[in-house]
Amino acid sequence: MQAPLSLEIVPVTAFGQNCSILWNPATLHAVVVDPGGDVPRIMAFIAAKDLVVDSIWLTHGHLDHAGGADALRRELTARQGKAVPVIGPDRADEPLLSAIPQQAALFGVTGLESVRPDRFVSHGETLEALGHSFEVRHVPGHTPGHVIFYDPASRFAFVGDTLFRGGVGRTDFPYGDHDQLIAAIRDQLLPLGDDVTILPGHGPATTIGAERAGNPFLT
Repeated sequence: MQAPLSLEIVPVTAFGQNCSILWNPATLHAVVVDPGGDVPRIMAFIAAKDLVVDSIWLTHGHLDHAGGADALRRELTARQGKAVPVIGPDRADEPLLSAIPQQAALFGVTGLESVRPDRFVSHGETLEALGHSFEVRHVPGHTPGHVIFYDPASRFAFVGDTLFRGGVGRTDFPYGDHDQLIAAIRDQLLPLGDDVTILPGHGPATTIGAERAGNPFLT
C-alpha cells in the first residue's frame, strides 16, 4: 500500500493562485506545484515542516503559476545543497514561460521571473515522486501546453486552470481555445471517475462527479 500524502495550499500572488506543497509525512520529502510567486511564504512553510523538496512541477506557463519557480529553485538548491529541478509543463508553453515579466507588466505586477524548466513533460508519461506514480495528461485550451498531474492511488489531481468548481479556465487569450479546452476536459478529466478530487489553480477543491453534474460549462 502506498503511503498517504499530506497537502498544504499556499495562496500566492495577487491572483490568489493555489501553490500546492505535497509531501510524504514518513520521509518528509516533498514536491511543490505551481509556485507563482511569494517565494518567502513558500519557503517559510517548507522550513517549518523541515521538508526536503525533490522537484517543482508546473501545470502551465502563466505568471501566477510559474513566476516564482526560478527563485524557488535557487532558494531550495542553496538550502538543500543540491539542484532541485523544475519539471513541466508541455513544451508548447515554452514561449509563455520565457515571457513572464512581459505577462506581469500587463497586470502591473513586478518581481516575477521567466523560467526554463529542467525538462518538459509529455502526455502519457508518469512521474515517480514521494512513493507515488503521477500520470501526466495534456489538457490544452487555457494554454497550449497545459498539463495536469493525477495520482490514481490517492484519487486526486492537480488540474491548474482547466476545471474549477462551477467553471473552466479562461480562453480569451490569442492562444486560447474554448472548444479545445472543453473537449480536453471531457477526454482527459471526466474519465478519471466521479470520486476523484481535483485541486484547481484558484478557488476550492471539488470532485469530478460534482462538476460532471453541476458545472454549467459541461452540462
